[in-house]
Amino acid sequence: MEFSINEKCIHCGKCVNDCLGKALKFDENKKIVLDESKCKKCQHCMAVCPVGALSIMGKNPEDSDLPNNFPDGEQVLNLIKNRRSDRHYKRENLDREVIEKLKNMLNWVPTGVNDHRLHFSFIDDVEVMDEVRDYTNGKLLRILSCCDKRNIILNGITSPVINFATKKFERYKDAFLKGEDIIFRGAPHMVVVSTPADAPCAAIDPVIALSYFELYAQSMGIGTCWCGLAYAVLRIFPELCDHLEIPENYKVGYAMLFGPKDVNYPRATQPENCQMVSVKKGIKDSTLKSKIKRYIRHLV
Repeated sequence: MEFSINEKCIHCGKCVNDCLGKALKFDENKKIVLDESKCKKCQHCMAVCPVGALSIMGKNPEDSDLPNNFPDGEQVLNLIKNRRSDRHYKRENLDREVIEKLKNMLNWVPTGVNDHRLHFSFIDDVEVMDEVRDYTNGKLLRILSCCDKRNIILNGITSPVINFATKKFERYKDAFLKGEDIIFRGAPHMVVVSTPADAPCAAIDPVIALSYFELYAQSMGIGTCWCGLAYAVLRIFPELCDHLEIPENYKVGYAMLFGPKDVNYPRATQPENCQMVSVKKGIKDSTLKSKIKRYIRHLV
Protein backbone atom coordinates (compact mmCIF):
# COMPACT_ATOMS: atom_id res chain seq x y z
CA MET A 1 0.00 0.00 0.00
CA GLU A 2 1.33 3.42 -0.92
CA PHE A 3 1.99 5.54 2.15
CA SER A 4 4.15 8.61 2.50
CA ILE A 5 4.63 11.72 4.63
CA ASN A 6 6.44 14.72 3.21
CA GLU A 7 8.51 17.49 4.75
CA LYS A 8 5.40 19.53 5.62
CA CYS A 9 4.68 17.17 8.55
CA ILE A 10 4.63 19.06 11.88
CA HIS A 11 4.54 15.87 14.00
CA CYS A 12 1.30 16.89 15.70
CA GLY A 13 0.19 13.27 15.98
CA LYS A 14 -3.39 13.95 14.84
CA CYS A 15 -3.23 11.17 12.26
CA VAL A 16 -1.97 8.71 14.88
CA ASN A 17 -4.67 9.67 17.39
CA ASP A 18 -7.48 9.53 14.82
CA CYS A 19 -6.52 6.13 13.37
CA LEU A 20 -9.37 3.74 14.26
CA GLY A 21 -7.36 0.60 13.58
CA LYS A 22 -4.27 1.86 15.44
CA ALA A 23 -2.33 1.30 12.25
CA LEU A 24 -0.18 4.43 12.64
CA LYS A 25 2.46 5.05 15.27
CA PHE A 26 5.70 6.95 15.89
CA ASP A 27 8.84 4.86 15.63
CA GLU A 28 12.00 5.39 17.67
CA ASN A 29 13.06 8.16 15.27
CA LYS A 30 9.75 10.02 15.74
CA LYS A 31 8.75 9.05 12.22
CA ILE A 32 5.15 7.96 11.53
CA VAL A 33 4.96 4.41 10.19
CA LEU A 34 2.02 2.35 8.92
CA ASP A 35 1.08 -1.22 9.85
CA GLU A 36 -0.83 -2.25 6.72
CA SER A 37 -2.41 -5.26 8.44
CA LYS A 38 -4.36 -2.92 10.74
CA CYS A 39 -5.30 -0.26 8.17
CA LYS A 40 -9.07 0.16 7.55
CA LYS A 41 -8.44 2.21 4.37
CA CYS A 42 -10.72 4.94 5.69
CA GLN A 43 -8.27 7.73 4.73
CA HIS A 44 -8.99 9.57 7.98
CA CYS A 45 -5.25 10.09 8.44
CA MET A 46 -5.05 12.04 5.18
CA ALA A 47 -8.25 13.96 5.95
CA VAL A 48 -7.23 14.99 9.49
CA CYS A 49 -3.72 16.21 8.66
CA PRO A 50 -3.79 20.02 9.15
CA VAL A 51 -0.98 20.69 6.66
CA GLY A 52 -1.73 18.04 4.00
CA ALA A 53 1.51 16.17 4.53
CA LEU A 54 0.19 12.60 4.30
CA SER A 55 -0.65 10.51 1.22
CA ILE A 56 -2.08 6.99 1.31
CA MET A 57 -3.39 4.41 -1.18
CA GLY A 58 -2.21 6.61 -4.04
CA LYS A 59 -4.47 9.44 -2.82
CA ASN A 60 -2.98 12.91 -2.45
CA PRO A 61 -4.41 15.56 -0.10
CA GLU A 62 -4.25 18.29 -2.73
CA ASP A 63 -6.82 16.37 -4.75
CA SER A 64 -9.38 16.36 -1.90
CA ASP A 65 -12.28 18.81 -1.69
CA LEU A 66 -12.13 21.26 1.21
CA PRO A 67 -15.07 21.88 3.58
CA ASN A 68 -16.66 25.18 2.66
CA ASN A 69 -20.05 26.69 1.91
CA PHE A 70 -21.89 24.14 4.05
CA PRO A 71 -25.62 24.86 4.30
CA ASP A 72 -26.55 26.02 7.78
CA GLY A 73 -28.58 23.86 10.14
CA GLU A 74 -31.87 25.57 9.35
CA GLN A 75 -31.43 24.98 5.61
CA VAL A 76 -30.75 21.30 6.17
CA LEU A 77 -33.73 21.01 8.51
CA ASN A 78 -35.96 22.72 5.94
CA LEU A 79 -34.83 20.22 3.30
CA ILE A 80 -35.66 17.32 5.63
CA LYS A 81 -39.07 18.76 6.48
CA ASN A 82 -40.01 19.28 2.83
CA ARG A 83 -38.74 15.94 1.59
CA ARG A 84 -41.65 13.96 0.15
CA SER A 85 -42.11 10.47 -1.26
CA ASP A 86 -42.92 11.29 -4.87
CA ARG A 87 -45.31 9.00 -6.74
CA HIS A 88 -45.95 11.16 -9.80
CA TYR A 89 -43.17 11.56 -12.35
CA LYS A 90 -42.68 13.05 -15.78
CA ARG A 91 -41.97 10.39 -18.38
CA GLU A 92 -38.56 11.70 -19.32
CA ASN A 93 -34.95 11.00 -18.51
CA LEU A 94 -32.95 13.18 -16.20
CA ASP A 95 -29.99 14.89 -17.84
CA ARG A 96 -26.99 12.59 -18.08
CA GLU A 97 -24.84 15.07 -16.16
CA VAL A 98 -27.33 15.08 -13.26
CA ILE A 99 -27.39 11.28 -13.10
CA GLU A 100 -23.61 11.14 -13.08
CA LYS A 101 -23.57 13.57 -10.13
CA LEU A 102 -26.00 11.33 -8.24
CA LYS A 103 -23.88 8.27 -8.96
CA ASN A 104 -20.62 9.92 -8.02
CA MET A 105 -21.98 11.14 -4.67
CA LEU A 106 -22.50 7.53 -3.57
CA ASN A 107 -18.74 7.02 -3.35
CA TRP A 108 -18.81 9.09 -0.13
CA VAL A 109 -21.63 7.36 1.75
CA PRO A 110 -20.59 5.88 5.12
CA THR A 111 -20.52 2.11 5.61
CA GLY A 112 -19.94 -0.17 8.58
CA VAL A 113 -16.24 -0.92 9.15
CA ASN A 114 -15.57 1.14 6.00
CA ASP A 115 -16.69 -1.84 3.88
CA HIS A 116 -17.27 -0.18 0.51
CA ARG A 117 -18.37 -3.26 -1.41
CA LEU A 118 -21.80 -1.78 -2.05
CA HIS A 119 -23.21 -2.45 -5.51
CA PHE A 120 -25.58 0.00 -7.21
CA SER A 121 -27.71 -0.99 -10.18
CA PHE A 122 -29.05 2.08 -11.98
CA ILE A 123 -31.87 2.15 -14.48
CA ASP A 124 -31.13 5.55 -15.99
CA ASP A 125 -33.13 5.24 -19.21
CA VAL A 126 -36.92 5.39 -19.23
CA GLU A 127 -37.17 2.77 -22.00
CA VAL A 128 -35.19 0.28 -19.93
CA MET A 129 -37.42 1.12 -16.97
CA ASP A 130 -40.50 0.48 -19.13
CA GLU A 131 -39.15 -2.96 -20.01
CA VAL A 132 -38.67 -3.86 -16.33
CA ARG A 133 -42.05 -2.36 -15.51
CA ASP A 134 -43.91 -4.31 -18.21
CA TYR A 135 -42.14 -7.57 -17.41
CA THR A 136 -42.81 -7.33 -13.66
CA ASN A 137 -46.43 -6.19 -13.94
CA GLY A 138 -47.13 -8.90 -16.50
CA LYS A 139 -45.84 -11.68 -14.27
CA LEU A 140 -47.74 -10.38 -11.26
CA LEU A 141 -50.96 -10.13 -13.26
CA ARG A 142 -50.47 -13.73 -14.31
CA ILE A 143 -50.29 -14.78 -10.65
CA LEU A 144 -53.09 -12.60 -9.31
CA SER A 145 -55.58 -13.20 -12.11
CA CYS A 146 -55.23 -16.99 -12.21
CA CYS A 147 -57.22 -18.99 -9.66
CA ASP A 148 -55.78 -22.40 -10.53
CA LYS A 149 -52.52 -22.66 -8.60
CA ARG A 150 -51.70 -25.95 -10.28
CA ASN A 151 -51.84 -24.22 -13.64
CA ILE A 152 -49.46 -21.54 -12.38
CA ILE A 153 -47.03 -24.16 -11.11
CA LEU A 154 -47.07 -25.90 -14.49
CA ASN A 155 -46.17 -22.56 -16.06
CA GLY A 156 -42.98 -22.33 -14.03
CA ILE A 157 -43.96 -20.40 -10.89
CA THR A 158 -43.38 -22.27 -7.66
CA SER A 159 -45.84 -22.27 -4.78
CA PRO A 160 -43.58 -20.24 -2.43
CA VAL A 161 -43.67 -17.48 -5.03
CA ILE A 162 -47.47 -17.76 -5.24
CA ASN A 163 -47.83 -17.57 -1.47
CA PHE A 164 -45.53 -14.56 -1.18
CA ALA A 165 -46.98 -12.72 -4.18
CA THR A 166 -50.61 -13.23 -3.29
CA LYS A 167 -50.01 -12.16 0.31
CA LYS A 168 -48.01 -9.09 -0.70
CA PHE A 169 -49.94 -7.91 -3.72
CA GLU A 170 -53.52 -9.22 -3.37
CA ARG A 171 -54.82 -5.89 -2.06
CA TYR A 172 -53.56 -4.23 -5.26
CA LYS A 173 -55.21 -6.79 -7.55
CA ASP A 174 -57.98 -4.52 -8.87
CA ALA A 175 -55.50 -1.74 -9.57
CA PHE A 176 -53.19 -4.18 -11.39
CA LEU A 177 -56.10 -5.42 -13.51
CA LYS A 178 -56.89 -1.81 -14.45
CA GLY A 179 -53.32 -1.36 -15.66
CA GLU A 180 -52.12 0.93 -12.87
CA ASP A 181 -48.39 0.94 -12.24
CA ILE A 182 -48.68 0.26 -8.53
CA ILE A 183 -45.08 -0.86 -8.07
CA PHE A 184 -42.98 1.63 -10.01
CA ARG A 185 -45.39 4.60 -9.97
CA GLY A 186 -44.46 5.62 -13.50
CA ALA A 187 -40.93 6.54 -12.41
CA PRO A 188 -38.39 6.81 -15.25
CA HIS A 189 -35.46 5.70 -13.09
CA MET A 190 -34.60 3.33 -10.27
CA VAL A 191 -31.53 2.52 -8.19
CA VAL A 192 -31.12 -0.81 -6.40
CA VAL A 193 -28.38 -1.21 -3.80
CA SER A 194 -27.03 -4.58 -2.71
CA THR A 195 -24.31 -5.84 -0.41
CA PRO A 196 -22.29 -9.03 0.05
CA ALA A 197 -23.93 -11.39 2.51
CA ASP A 198 -20.80 -11.29 4.67
CA ALA A 199 -20.64 -7.49 4.92
CA PRO A 200 -20.34 -6.37 8.58
CA CYS A 201 -23.46 -4.18 8.32
CA ALA A 202 -25.24 -5.75 5.34
CA ALA A 203 -28.71 -4.91 6.62
CA ILE A 204 -28.18 -1.21 7.28
CA ASP A 205 -25.54 -0.02 4.77
CA PRO A 206 -28.01 0.07 1.82
CA VAL A 207 -30.48 2.13 3.85
CA ILE A 208 -27.77 4.63 4.82
CA ALA A 209 -26.64 4.91 1.19
CA LEU A 210 -30.15 5.55 -0.13
CA SER A 211 -30.81 8.10 2.63
CA TYR A 212 -27.84 10.11 1.40
CA PHE A 213 -28.92 9.59 -2.21
CA GLU A 214 -32.44 10.79 -1.45
CA LEU A 215 -31.45 14.00 0.33
CA TYR A 216 -28.95 14.89 -2.39
CA ALA A 217 -31.52 14.20 -5.10
CA GLN A 218 -34.21 16.21 -3.30
CA SER A 219 -31.78 19.12 -2.89
CA MET A 220 -31.53 19.14 -6.69
CA GLY A 221 -35.32 19.17 -7.10
CA ILE A 222 -35.45 15.48 -8.11
CA GLY A 223 -38.32 13.30 -6.91
CA THR A 224 -37.60 10.10 -4.98
CA CYS A 225 -39.58 7.26 -3.45
CA TRP A 226 -38.52 4.40 -1.19
CA CYS A 227 -39.98 1.41 -3.00
CA GLY A 228 -40.76 -1.59 -0.81
CA LEU A 229 -42.83 -3.20 -3.57
CA ALA A 230 -39.89 -3.09 -5.99
CA TYR A 231 -37.75 -4.64 -3.26
CA ALA A 232 -40.39 -7.37 -2.89
CA VAL A 233 -40.53 -8.25 -6.61
CA LEU A 234 -36.75 -8.55 -6.71
CA ARG A 235 -37.12 -11.27 -4.09
CA ILE A 236 -39.91 -12.98 -6.06
CA PHE A 237 -38.33 -12.85 -9.52
CA PRO A 238 -34.58 -13.54 -9.24
CA GLU A 239 -34.17 -13.13 -13.00
CA LEU A 240 -34.61 -9.40 -12.40
CA CYS A 241 -31.51 -9.48 -10.19
CA ASP A 242 -29.62 -11.07 -13.07
CA HIS A 243 -30.96 -8.37 -15.41
CA LEU A 244 -29.79 -5.69 -12.97
CA GLU A 245 -26.35 -7.35 -12.96
CA ILE A 246 -26.35 -7.84 -9.20
CA PRO A 247 -23.44 -10.19 -8.32
CA GLU A 248 -24.51 -13.71 -7.34
CA ASN A 249 -23.03 -13.49 -3.85
CA TYR A 250 -24.82 -10.19 -3.15
CA LYS A 251 -28.15 -9.64 -1.43
CA VAL A 252 -30.58 -6.89 -2.44
CA GLY A 253 -30.74 -4.22 0.26
CA TYR A 254 -33.43 -1.88 -1.04
CA ALA A 255 -34.69 0.04 -4.07
CA MET A 256 -35.47 3.71 -4.72
CA LEU A 257 -37.42 5.28 -7.56
CA PHE A 258 -36.37 8.68 -8.82
CA GLY A 259 -36.89 11.12 -11.67
CA PRO A 260 -38.32 14.52 -12.66
CA LYS A 261 -41.27 15.41 -10.43
CA ASP A 262 -44.73 15.78 -11.90
CA VAL A 263 -46.19 17.25 -8.71
CA ASN A 264 -45.00 19.97 -6.34
CA TYR A 265 -45.70 20.34 -2.64
CA PRO A 266 -45.94 24.03 -1.60
CA ARG A 267 -45.55 23.25 2.09
CA ALA A 268 -44.28 20.68 4.57
CA THR A 269 -46.50 18.21 6.42
CA GLN A 270 -47.22 18.40 10.16
CA PRO A 271 -46.42 14.90 11.46
CA GLU A 272 -47.38 13.54 14.85
CA ASN A 273 -44.50 13.52 17.32
CA CYS A 274 -42.41 10.38 17.62
CA GLN A 275 -41.85 8.75 21.00
CA MET A 276 -38.72 10.11 22.63
CA VAL A 277 -37.10 9.69 26.04
CA SER A 278 -34.05 11.20 27.70
CA VAL A 279 -32.20 8.27 29.25
CA LYS A 280 -31.27 8.70 32.92
CA LYS A 281 -28.39 7.31 34.96
CA GLY A 282 -28.71 3.99 36.80
CA ILE A 283 -28.93 0.78 34.74
CA LYS A 284 -31.32 -1.74 36.28
CA ASP A 285 -31.34 -5.44 35.46
CA SER A 286 -34.39 -6.68 33.53
CA THR A 287 -36.49 -9.67 34.46
CA LEU A 288 -35.71 -12.95 32.75
CA LYS A 289 -39.09 -12.84 31.00
CA SER A 290 -38.39 -9.38 29.62
CA LYS A 291 -34.93 -10.43 28.43
CA ILE A 292 -36.32 -13.45 26.59
CA LYS A 293 -39.04 -11.38 24.91
CA ARG A 294 -36.58 -8.77 23.67
CA TYR A 295 -34.14 -11.40 22.52
CA ILE A 296 -36.82 -13.15 20.46
CA ARG A 297 -37.98 -9.84 18.95
CA HIS A 298 -34.44 -9.03 17.83
CA LEU A 299 -34.16 -12.42 16.12
CA VAL A 300 -37.34 -12.01 14.07
